[in-house]
Amino acid sequence: MSEFLYVYRGGNRAGLSPDQMQQVMQKWVAWMQGLAEKGHLKDRGHPLEAAGKLVNGRSKSVTDGPYAEKDLIGGYSLIEARDLAQATELSKGCPILERDGSVEVRPIMQM
Repeated sequence: MSEFLYVYRGGNRAGLSPDQMQQVMQKWVAWMQGLAEKGHLKDRGHPLEAAGKLVNGRSKSVTDGPYAEKDLIGGYSLIEARDLAQATELSKGCPILERDGSVEVRPIMQM
């Protein structure tokens, strides 16, 4: 098994009622539980705050707001899968996709 990082981007939640937000969270919990039960979830990861800093280049310039608003990274998870194809297929169950978000699937390089 290899390790992969899921980076969750976007996923519009604007205008959701508390009940709708609860339904979204239940979908996330169910999806994560399914991954865990099948031995694919190594670390649930965490949601990320929208604020942050970006340190850039040799000058080490620092800017506020590390990402373009439309490309906001909302969180991450660490997954175990046979290969990139399986990790990608597993990501297709992510609830963020229902809200026009995306899951970036990145292999973790073994050093």
